[in-house]
Amino acid sequence: MKIIKSIVFWVLATINIVILSIVCFALIAFIQSKLFLPNDYIMWVFKYPASRLVFIYEIYFLLLFLYIAYKKLVSFKIPFVDKMNNFIKKDKKSFTIVFTTANIILLYIIIVNVSVISNDKIKDYSVFSPSGREYSYEDVVSIDTGVYGNKIRLPFMHYKGEFYYIIEFNDGKKINLNDSIGGANGNEDVYKIFEDLDTSFVNMGVKKTASMENFEALSQRADKKYSDRIKGILENVK
Repeated sequence: MKIIKSIVFWVLATINIVILSIVCFALIAFIQSKLFLPNDYIMWVFKYPASRLVFIYEIYFLLLFLYIAYKKLVSFKIPFVDKMNNFIKKDKKSFTIVFTTANIILLYIIIVNVSVISNDKIKDYSVFSPSGREYSYEDVVSIDTGVYGNKIRLPFMHYKGEFYYIIEFNDGKKINLNDSIGGANGNEDVYKIFEDLDTSFVNMGVKKTASMENFEALSQRADKKYSDRIKGILENVK
């Protein structure tokens, strides 16, 4: 009976962790859209590596359910868990202040790392520039595009077959426009937007480096419609 209870608990816990993670992502995206998106935006990007920090909240949810399981389902004591529990209870006020402060900083870092692309400009927000730094398309001096070849997919790494499109501005700032894409205005096809942007940059004479290496990995995991568009972008070099 206890085994069945444990299985049911972890099945429900897994479902809840997935739901809570989706809600967390959606809430952060909603806040970002309300704070940073003008009416004339084309698309916006949730920048790496800040976008991966959302993974920390998934760890929080997991630890919460592990703690509940320890309290409700485990009949024996785990010294480390008990020591941590006693430490928190001993100085609960200090722990609460430190934990709350750390998470306010974490949330700020996550929310503010956004780049917004409009018809003739790109506005980049960051921890040290929360009001944003505005660039015109003419400020783009180079493009580096291709497909990542990393074989292992980890929260803070790009994975094999992932398309990248990195633009560099005249002040040395670089942005990967295909990081964690927040969305496109009117739900327009993101890769159609990439095609149009790429055509504009190339026609403006922006220096472009493109690589077809690892494209096969992308074509195996992406719909042909999108892989064909990305291939067109990679081959669009003058």
